[in-house]
Amino acid sequence: MMNGHENDVFNSDDDQAIIAKYDAGRCSTNEILSWEDPALEVYHVTDRYGFIHDHRLPEKLTAHETKIRERENERIGKWLKMIKKWEKYTNTEKDKLRQRVYKGIPNAVRGEVWSRLLGVPRIKVEQEGKYEEMVQQSRLYSTDIKQIDLDVNRTFRNNIMFRERFGPKQQSLFQVLSAYSVYNAEVGYCQGMSQIAGLLLMFMNDEDTFWALSVLMTDRKHGMHGFFIPGFPKLSRFQEHHDKLLSKFLPKLKKHMDKFSIHSSLYTLKWFFQCFLDRVPFTLTLRLWDAFILDGEVILTAMSFTLLKLHKKTLMKMDMDELIEFLQIKLEQDFGYYDDVAIDALQNTILDLQKHKLHLPGVAHPNELPQKPFGLITRPESSNTRRTLSNGGQSTLSNESSATINRLAVESPTSRDLETTSVDAPTFFATQQKQSESNDLSTASELSSPSSANVGYPLQRAVSLYDNVDLEESVQAAIKKSSPIPSRMNSPHAISLYVPYEDPPNGLVPVGASSRMSSPVSSRNGGLIPNEQI
Repeated sequence: MMNGHENDVFNSDDDQAIIAKYDAGRCSTNEILSWEDPALEVYHVTDRYGFIHDHRLPEKLTAHETKIRERENERIGKWLKMIKKWEKYTNTEKDKLRQRVYKGIPNAVRGEVWSRLLGVPRIKVEQEGKYEEMVQQSRLYSTDIKQIDLDVNRTFRNNIMFRERFGPKQQSLFQVLSAYSVYNAEVGYCQGMSQIAGLLLMFMNDEDTFWALSVLMTDRKHGMHGFFIPGFPKLSRFQEHHDKLLSKFLPKLKKHMDKFSIHSSLYTLKWFFQCFLDRVPFTLTLRLWDAFILDGEVILTAMSFTLLKLHKKTLMKMDMDELIEFLQIKLEQDFGYYDDVAIDALQNTILDLQKHKLHLPGVAHPNELPQKPFGLITRPESSNTRRTLSNGGQSTLSNESSATINRLAVESPTSRDLETTSVDAPTFFATQQKQSESNDLSTASELSSPSSANVGYPLQRAVSLYDNVDLEESVQAAIKKSSPIPSRMNSPHAISLYVPYEDPPNGLVPVGASSRMSSPVSSRNGGLIPNEQI
């Protein structure tokens, strides 16, 4: 795991060349190396989720698989009716909703249900236009472009959706991750996020994926932010709790694994960082993600314990190499239990751990939750930009990067900023820089002073009622009408920030801002999680 943050916030020439390649997609002039685009003909068949196998799958389903498919088809109708009456099931019939989620959400409606459980439709209304704004900002200011490009090229490459280099899903994945890297400046981009976003993209569109990722990262119920910030504080807390559970309930297995130095840090990374992606069969992974999106981080602690408990006898017979191979490779190939059996065991574990008040680790450290506002627009001062301007305003692009951008701009069907072929790349970037400097001058009187955390790079923003910094002061000022805050909300430079992890102080909500100040933390997505699990 690594975070790719640099002091310089303006995209390099190589970054712009990478962005141009994703804009161009699979056009004839976009050079794709043979190793980047494996030939599909060497494979025989794909499964129902789009994963490619190097052996022929059985032409007929087993009796168990047939039963599962039939049961899923029967449930689709029930889920469609439930979606139409969503408010009813999230308020008065929460138990029915939970029961059906744990039975498995049908693939046909999984994306819609995940989106609703995470509150994405409401956020999209509240934050209309914000995603596109972040996409455009990432094209200029993301410092994680290179790392994102590397990870996109190795994310779910065994799946038909992400198989083609610069194909539609790779374009979407690159765009979502780039946009989020500037939206959540504390995390930026960290390796491991690409598979989470990739999984969401299998069932959602780009914007829904962006906001779903945002909720998963920053609300209290899921709180994945703490896994990905520097130092990974939440990972350490969850691993310590996992060891505590083993010592208390599976002491013989704990002693056996300690004998071979198989510590939790060796096998729980993907369990906690990605909710078991690539560590259990994909069908079971989806069932776990259904439960995780509904109930949050309790699934991580409970399933980690459940997995070892189910396989205790097998693990006790293994040596070090066998233990590592079993936990990291073999379990994904064959879990040894039907998905329904594993989920039933998970639910029983949750109940047992709740009785002992051990279903969650101790209190989270405050730094596991976001400390800064989202969506800040940062622009470098002209003297500090990595892309220096010279020769009459021409950008000092490398010949290779300039040629790549100019070539791709001609054929790119989706390019926004490079859509005209009459402007060469250096002129384009020079124009962008002049526009940026002009905007800085015209709005200087309205902008706040540079942040101490971004010395040398003024934060270009206006005060917002939805800022999670000094929230109480902003709310009180708005209520007293003694501050210019409300009148400046109509400013074109005002930034609306989604704050999913904090409620207004003392229940005070400014008039006209009640819906946008509401938090999925207090509502717990319609109260879907019992109080004792919060």
